[in-house]
Amino acid sequence: MTAEDTGSLLPKGIVKPPKISRHIVTPEEREEAERARREASKAEKKAAKVPKTPLGRWWRGVQSGPNRIQLGMCIVALGVVYGDIGTSPLYMAQSFLAGQGGIQYADRQSVLGMLSLLFWSITLITTVKYVFIAMRIDNKGEGGIFALFSMVRRFGKWLAIPAMIGGAAFLADSVLTPAVSISSAVEGLKTIPQIAPVFDGNENLTLMITVVIIVVLFCIQSRGTERIGKVFGIVVMIWFSFLAVVGIVNIGADWSIFEALNPWYGIEFLLFDPANKAGLAIMGTVFLATTGAEALYSDMGHVGRGNIYATWPFIKVALVFNYFGQGAWMLRNQSNTELYDVKSLNPFFQMMTPSLRSVAVVLSVAAGVIASQALITGAFTMISEATSLNWMPHLQVRYPARTRGQLYIPTVNLVLCVATLSVLAIFRDSERITAAYGLALTITMITTTILLAAYIWCAWKRRVFAIVFAIVFLAIQILFFLASMSKFLHGGWFTMLLTLLILGVMYTWDQGTKVERSQRRHMWPKEFLPALDALHRDFKIPYYADNLVYLTSDNELRRLDTDIFYSIFANHPKRARAWWAVSVQVTDDPFTREYSVENFGTSFLFRVRIRLGFKVSQNVATYLHQIMHDLIKDGTLPRQRSMYPKVDADPEIGTIQYVLVHKALMPESKITSRGATSLRVKYAIRHVAGNPVKWFGLTAYNPVVEIQPLFVSTHKVPGLKRVALRKPKRPVTLQQIRAEQREEMENARAAEISARESDEYRGKSVDSEISDDAEPTTAAPKVKSRSSKDDGSAAAATTGEKPRSATSAKPKVARRAPASIDAIE
Repeated sequence: MTAEDTGSLLPKGIVKPPKISRHIVTPEEREEAERARREASKAEKKAAKVPKTPLGRWWRGVQSGPNRIQLGMCIVALGVVYGDIGTSPLYMAQSFLAGQGGIQYADRQSVLGMLSLLFWSITLITTVKYVFIAMRIDNKGEGGIFALFSMVRRFGKWLAIPAMIGGAAFLADSVLTPAVSISSAVEGLKTIPQIAPVFDGNENLTLMITVVIIVVLFCIQSRGTERIGKVFGIVVMIWFSFLAVVGIVNIGADWSIFEALNPWYGIEFLLFDPANKAGLAIMGTVFLATTGAEALYSDMGHVGRGNIYATWPFIKVALVFNYFGQGAWMLRNQSNTELYDVKSLNPFFQMMTPSLRSVAVVLSVAAGVIASQALITGAFTMISEATSLNWMPHLQVRYPARTRGQLYIPTVNLVLCVATLSVLAIFRDSERITAAYGLALTITMITTTILLAAYIWCAWKRRVFAIVFAIVFLAIQILFFLASMSKFLHGGWFTMLLTLLILGVMYTWDQGTKVERSQRRHMWPKEFLPALDALHRDFKIPYYADNLVYLTSDNELRRLDTDIFYSIFANHPKRARAWWAVSVQVTDDPFTREYSVENFGTSFLFRVRIRLGFKVSQNVATYLHQIMHDLIKDGTLPRQRSMYPKVDADPEIGTIQYVLVHKALMPESKITSRGATSLRVKYAIRHVAGNPVKWFGLTAYNPVVEIQPLFVSTHKVPGLKRVALRKPKRPVTLQQIRAEQREEMENARAAEISARESDEYRGKSVDSEISDDAEPTTAAPKVKSRSSKDDGSAAAATTGEKPRSATSAKPKVARRAPASIDAIE
């Protein structure tokens, strides 16, 4: 094969793989650069203006810090954060009346007591705990229980337990929120007189409408929360304004309802009032008004802390007006006998005129969708944080917006959609779903309180404040939990089951990761370079590939995983022109494209770290081609020209073989049954969670997936006792078989000789009889002697033996075949 033949072997225009261009800029990058220029220009103009008043200086400080407020992001915050807490008025008062036994039992003391408990629960849980305290404790702008744990885990390993439990409960609640919010809003269509007969004739119509809305909601998640938030933000603003106006209208001129702001009404109703027919379970109803509080903290990374600070006062005022308006309506209609027999009486829709109910239903459906969105985006954030903590498998993450906090995980989106539809199939209506709703979220709030108290104690060093904080909020939330447990048999079991399933995934993944990391080692240059150099120069071993590429999660460039080392040398050594260990690191900047290389002073070993922005496609195969070309140009990598067609259609680089190393547990490993089970479950989850081959663009290169044993210490195996075998009747050894074969050959040879001599003797006997009948001559004995000699020579020639003499033959003949006495004489 000559150099001229090379070009003729490479077809052109058949394969068109992605290429690297140093001049192309994506539209998103141009938009981002333009936005950055505009913001820089605005910042320069603002910096040129010196504020003259203390208020102006304060505002400049706010806008330059983490509490920055933007009008556009405030609208996004309305659409993303407050959906869940904004749907609570749809079913909270309905649950209260059901617990009391009907509106006829909702007297003034009961209503004021319920409203007092509700107001102070919202104030303490949402405003004080989350807005004033929790949101000040953020991890680089991110909130939520996992972000909080990442900051407090250095203070104690045991804090992982409440973090796991709280995260699992929050994710379980994320499944129920779309079902209960949207179904309760859609069921409001039954209260509209014009279309009520349609729903009376088809009981499954509301369920079908709910299913369609939920499917559409999950389908649009890939567009990103920023775009959805802008659309939903306007709707939420209208919704909360509607809540406030309707509440104020129903309060009317009787503002005495605000006596409920006195906390004593709530305490007296809860502990001492015999009219409280629900007893302690009333706190489970009150808790429904705070179900969206956790979303404020978990979605902080999506919209920014300052924007939540700016929008929460409006949200709280609107909620208070609406709840108190429903309370005023209940007091006015306590004696209305027409309402006594109404099934599932809902004050929210009943306090409106029939003409206004259609508007309320439309807005409530939109609010239910928004509530679902708040929990879905929160679930995406929490899954991403759990992955960074190694509590969840690595999943493909997309960033449809320009900020890293706004993300989309296709696998999680699909799982949430299927789980939500399963909830609808099991419970079928909002009344039954409400029985299961809220129980898991009380667990999340309790665990968040524990972690917050640990941070205040250890990081802020405010011991007294930490103790007071823990006592007050744990007492309130444990009370919520005990009250919500009354729902266990009515549907709460489903929420707890989901929580346990998610917790099981987290726990087994964490334990399996710990077992793997306890055995993971890294090798330093003096340990692996000599062996790789010897293999590279060993020409007796053929090349496995020109370039052997391993993907690793280790971002340290001056060491090598033992997994890679043993993969190269296990079984048949994998000799290559160059070995590559490549890691991918995702940065907080959206469009970072960088790489670093360590070659250890060799031309055959390269450790590569690729740093990509969170919005950049992680196409490792394409970027690695550019890196190889760059190294060839500067002389670090020897030239590799390929003569034959390749998938990548790049003749300047040799063949590339990608290798993915997976671990497997050896049966004899010295490990506890719990650790072994955790590893097996982890590997099973990883098998179905996703495929890194697709994530990194390696499908066309047919990568090799290797299974290596997990190098854990093994048990000492007891020795075996050797038992002697019985003596065989037939030969079983090679020596015995060969001796038997030799004996058989000798016996066969002896039998053949004996047969030939017997034939010879019979021939001589016949000749003797003929000689006795004829006249004797003197020559006869000589002739006979010569004939005997000749016959002996012939027999000797036949058998391969030395001929025998006539004198020796004569006695033998006379002795073996005496034919007659005359012949002997």
